[in-house]
Amino acid sequence: LPQPGASFGRIRLVREAHRERRVLLERVAPHLVRRLPFLLASAEQGRSRYSTVVAGPLAYWALDGFRKPAPRLVTAGEVGDLVPQLQTGVTCVLLEEAVTDDGRLTLATVKAAVGAGAVAANYLRVVGFERSRGTISGAVLERPDGEDPITVRCRTVVNATGPWLDHLRLLEDPKREPAVRLSKGVHLVLPPEGEWRAAFTLSLDGSRHVYAVPWRGMLLLGTTDTPYEGDPGAVAPDTAEERYLLAAASRFLPEERLRPDRVSCSFAGPRVLPRGDGGTYEASREHIVRVGPAGMISVGGKLTTHRLVTLDALRALPAELRPRKLRPNADPLPGALPPDARDLHLRLDDATSRHLIGLYGGEAEKLLRYATRFPDALEKVHPDGPDIWAQVYHAVDEEWAMTIEDVVRRRTTLGVRRLATD
Repeated sequence: LPQPGASFGRIRLVREAHRERRVLLERVAPHLVRRLPFLLASAEQGRSRYSTVVAGPLAYWALDGFRKPAPRLVTAGEVGDLVPQLQTGVTCVLLEEAVTDDGRLTLATVKAAVGAGAVAANYLRVVGFERSRGTISGAVLERPDGEDPITVRCRTVVNATGPWLDHLRLLEDPKREPAVRLSKGVHLVLPPEGEWRAAFTLSLDGSRHVYAVPWRGMLLLGTTDTPYEGDPGAVAPDTAEERYLLAAASRFLPEERLRPDRVSCSFAGPRVLPRGDGGTYEASREHIVRVGPAGMISVGGKLTTHRLVTLDALRALPAELRPRKLRPNADPLPGALPPDARDLHLRLDDATSRHLIGLYGGEAEKLLRYATRFPDALEKVHPDGPDIWAQVYHAVDEEWAMTIEDVVRRRTTLGVRRLATD
């Protein structure tokens, strides 16, 4: 949330994020980006608490154009109705926000690109570039099977590799200074107790927050924000970070709910931040665009504003390759149209139908076709979870899944529910 005295750049970022969130909610991906009320409270004292709980949400609302509903103070009774078992005596503000499944949103975007003529390839690593007259003219890709590398000819390269962004920049020019730094965010998944109708965020010191979000029928706790300098592919939570989150959450949830043995899943991911002074909590969330000496365009930024990041990448293209008209594409992603769920409800129980619609939106009924090929397609993979075998077949056929981990952790919810089987 913007604080009083926030810089113009940060205010602009919040305004842009509001606008982009609204487009995703209403048109581009309404099946994957959903409205969710957030309760905001502060563990701070004095003026700091006022800034976080009152001034911050009001500024946030103003930057959203004073759209309804307005943030408001809520009574203890309302808090109990929205979030069961919440134990905090501090003042809470209710404001409108949104929640998404970042993996499914990214996957839907890739599917839309393929539908528009792109070619998607999984598990290929860039190990070098070919050049013509000093400009990149091809990328050398290493295959996971160890066979001969593949060279892809191209007129330009856009490096949108997230935490690996500087790795590719060094392949282009070993003397380049890093453009980004990484911070590590850890999340925990716990089973829910009662129906959470809102998320809860507690401000610890004005910049650090801990939150609990109802997600896929579970409770998601987050997050940490610490500098990370290791291999982006090896980032993982450690015991101290997990204990920190559980201890922070104990400020507003009963301790018996936060026993380490109740954590069904923990995971970590690296955030890409611009280089700069100060800690990662205070670092700018501006997206970056860099054009290298051999013409490679490197971009990185937030998922919420990914369409704007793409526009800036296109603006950096050579003039002969740049589209004549540059404006964000608001076409709905695959699954965005409302589903016709009659057959789903006829052949599956309500909980499974809702689960599939939540993951695939208007394309959920496509999973039923696997029943003609596989007798077990509509059976649950694990009796305690909602995922069915048709999702596994669909992940391999249409979602580029190549490993068990792809299916368990990245295409279904088996991993986060601790329901993966051998």
